[in-house]
Amino acid sequence: METLQATFFLFVFVPLVNPAPPLQQESLQFYEYDTDVSMGSLTQQDYEMQSKDIRKDGRNVSLDTSLILQSDDSQLDVPPTKDTNLPTCLLCVCLSGSVYCEEIDIEAVPPLPKETAYLYARFNKIKRIAASDFADITTLRRIDFSGNRIEEIEDGAFSKLLLLEELSLAENRLVKLPVLPPKLTTFNANQNRIKSRGIKANAFKKLTNLAYLYLGHNALESVPLNLPESLRILHLQYNNITTITDDTFCKSNNTRYIRTRMDEIRMEGNPIVLAKHVNAFSCLRMLPVGTYY
Repeated sequence: METLQATFFLFVFVPLVNPAPPLQQESLQFYEYDTDVSMGSLTQQDYEMQSKDIRKDGRNVSLDTSLILQSDDSQLDVPPTKDTNLPTCLLCVCLSGSVYCEEIDIEAVPPLPKETAYLYARFNKIKRIAASDFADITTLRRIDFSGNRIEEIEDGAFSKLLLLEELSLAENRLVKLPVLPPKLTTFNANQNRIKSRGIKANAFKKLTNLAYLYLGHNALESVPLNLPESLRILHLQYNNITTITDDTFCKSNNTRYIRTRMDEIRMEGNPIVLAKHVNAFSCLRMLPVGTYY
């Protein structure tokens, strides 16, 4: 009797699933800029950014300089930059009204999407800011050009930026200040080459919202005139200031006048003995930081 051998083939159907890898949560790190680098102080500035997570569609999304995120497709039509053939939002990172162009060695301000509110162009090789750079970008609220090589700012470069609140030109090569927009609350020009003749007498007078003014590590021979009442923090450390008057901070004709908002004045590192000018501080709630003997 023949033995019947049956071969059974077992087919197992396994669904092929290729699950996407889980999103890695990664914080976007911003540079923390110190207002007094040589002294190693940790003075807090209004524009200083803390690490944060970017959220998109309810999920955490890591942001990397190689990743391009755009709020709408219209940004794809942005014209090429002056330094490369890439559109700005490929060269930089564009995200929800913010443009990040940091440490990419650009030599000029790139064309910006028209709805840009925040521009971070720190640590590049920009030498000049032209009036045409922001002519059509009236939505800007914050600009940071720290750590570039800016020597010249064309007249009227910021004149149309009526919403601009924070401007940093720290660590550049400026010898004079541009005309500043009226709604500024924070202005940083630390570590430039600015002399007193490079600041107009009424440069700050009409800036009635200005609260933080940083002019440390320059070449000023005197304290800027007509400082606004809104000022809270004033940094003038490590300049060449040799004298101040009774009207520099106070009003010599009004002995009852008090600067109620002024919280801090730094004048250390200047060739001036502050004890010789005690009447200049009679309206202040706190004496300036500096040399008194």
